[in-house]
Amino acid sequence: MSTETETDLRVLQVATSNRSFFQQQVEVLEARGVECETLIVPRPRESGRGPREYLSFYLQTLGRGLEDFDLVHANYGLIGPLALAQPTRPVVLTLWGSDMMGPRWLKHVSRVTARASDAVIAPSKPLSRVLDVPHEYVPFGVDTELFEPMDRDAARERVGWPTDEQSVLFPYDPDRPVKNFELAERVVSRVPNATLRTVSGVPYERMPEYMSASDALLVTSEYESGPMTVCEAAACNLPVVSRDVGFVTDVLDGIEPSAIADTEDELVEALTNVLGSEKRSNGRTRMNRDLDRLGQELVRVYQKVLN
Repeated sequence: MSTETETDLRVLQVATSNRSFFQQQVEVLEARGVECETLIVPRPRESGRGPREYLSFYLQTLGRGLEDFDLVHANYGLIGPLALAQPTRPVVLTLWGSDMMGPRWLKHVSRVTARASDAVIAPSKPLSRVLDVPHEYVPFGVDTELFEPMDRDAARERVGWPTDEQSVLFPYDPDRPVKNFELAERVVSRVPNATLRTVSGVPYERMPEYMSASDALLVTSEYESGPMTVCEAAACNLPVVSRDVGFVTDVLDGIEPSAIADTEDELVEALTNVLGSEKRSNGRTRMNRDLDRLGQELVRVYQKVLN
């Protein structure tokens, strides 16, 4: 990753959660000399955020001394109206995908916010196609220094998996209904000699070990805004079998062996073929989502807005 200072911008980054790809975005900007301050909407209740949390966020946003910032970068459609409520600084809005795939009211808020923002960023081509306002296509970046291929048997020794099985990685909490773990179980149970491995709650830095230890990644989600895990798998040359959700079709274009399928029977056939090839994918050479490019593009958008 480049650490060359390119700008002296100060940006207030506001988001609904401090997810790994958002943290990487902030880090790569700071490596380029952009001074970032991050503000996350509080989530103190199990039931999620309500009016109290967003009111608190609104008051914090207006009371942060925005004269010290060059612009506000709102990350997620629902954040946009609150960022726009301050009248003194331009607003860059990055849509995360789920804000355009959720309930009708959320889509409406995101679209209205996009029209009012000074610049809009779409991180995926499927999202870009549904936006009806001028915008920039800037895909989320992947830390290719962290997510890189390693020897499979060495990786299995590190994660404690046997070396004589075909391991299918399900990198989500199986209790999350949207991830459709039951479908994953049914699919893998029908593939000879395949073992389903669920991995969740492990340190993010260890995920490359699990990806290198696996023979395929399986995504059976009902819907996704990404998923970024497919990009990370590609960086590790891990073959992917996935339903046609989020930006999977875009990411897997030209990556082999991998497959997109939707029904249970199609997923079984696709996974059987991918495992039968006994090959790693060419994902790392086909993917163009490194963090350096992300940093360059974001700085370009910021400077375009300010100029």
